Amino acid sequence: MARVRNIIHIDEEKCNGCGQCATACAEGAIELVDGKARLVSEVYCDGLGACIGECPTGALWIEQREAPDYDVQATREHLQSIGRDPNAAHDPGAENEHAPAEAGQNLACGCPGTAARAFTPAGQEAPTGQPSALGQWPVQLTLVPPDAPYFQGADLLVTADCVPYAYADYHADLLAGKAVVVGCPKLDDADFYANKLAAILTASDIRSITVAIMEVPCCGGLLRIVERALEQSGKDIPVEVATIGVRGEKRVPAAA
Repeated sequence: MARVRNIIHIDEEKCNGCGQCATACAEGAIELVDGKARLVSEVYCDGLGACIGECPTGALWIEQREAPDYDVQATREHLQSIGRDPNAAHDPGAENEHAPAEAGQNLACGCPGTAARAFTPAGQEAPTGQPSALGQWPVQLTLVPPDAPYFQGADLLVTADCVPYAYADYHADLLAGKAVVVGCPKLDDADFYANKLAAILTASDIRSITVAIMEVPCCGGLLRIVERALEQSGKDIPVEVATIGVRGEKRVPAAA
């Protein structure tokens, strides 16, 4: 069945034919054809992007478009036909979101950071230091599934990726009690982010949105991305902006 989902995109002009992505893809969804990486079949691509970090030229990224569902059984048969381990295929049905991988465990998807999971924030259970308020994984906007259960009925924090580094009270003041997505409005694809956020808003009953940005001018693009996503989704959701100074101070909006 075809639906809009995450799937790999390969820019052949940027591809140098090194083959590292093909090796990194546990599902065998990528192969070299005429010196360029090609997607063998959409049904073999799980959309988790384990191959992206292996590309030295930035030719790969995850996009959202209509594609057939990932088929784990077809993928296993494909892996066996090319002489690779069929058990390496990512099996979403076998995931246990409450049992993180042990150190050194060989994950089928090839990337421990891509499986969506919700969990109880560490809070006071954290053994040392400031407790974490994070209640989900992943957080990168490219990787989060639009229909992830942790978005349902959530207050959403859309964070520029420099903010957690600059703002010491990020967890306690901004993140606590919220679902979060992270991205850079300057370095990342703004159109993709707007479409991805619109998909999240459409699929979920988000109650409020907080946009956390740095005071530098380019960071304001994240607010425009959120506004575009709201327009595309047709949703009327209250938006609050938190601006952080480059020295870590939280800017208080001027009174109207």
